[in-house]
Amino acid sequence: MSEDKLSCEEVIEQLFTYLDGELDHVHSAAIDRHLERCRDCFSRAEFEKRLRERIRASARAKAPDSLHRRIKGLLDQY
Repeated sequence: MSEDKLSCEEVIEQLFTYLDGELDHVHSAAIDRHLERCRDCFSRAEFEKRLRERIRASARAKAPDSLHRRIKGLLDQY
C-alpha cells in the first residue's frame, strides 16, 4: 500500500480500524489525505462516525424500571 495513493477499496477496508483509532500515524494520515480528496469515502466515513455516535448515545440511556422488572420476572421463571 502506498501511503500517498490509497485506493477507495483500501480506505474502506481499513475504515473501522481508522475510526477506532487503531492505525499508526502514517496510515491514519494517509487515510485523512484520501478523505480530503474523495467525496464518496468522506461521506461513508462521516456516516459511520455519526452512526457510532448515535449507537453510543443510545447505549447510555437507562432502561425503564418496567423493563428491568419484566426481565427479572422472566429470569425468575427459570
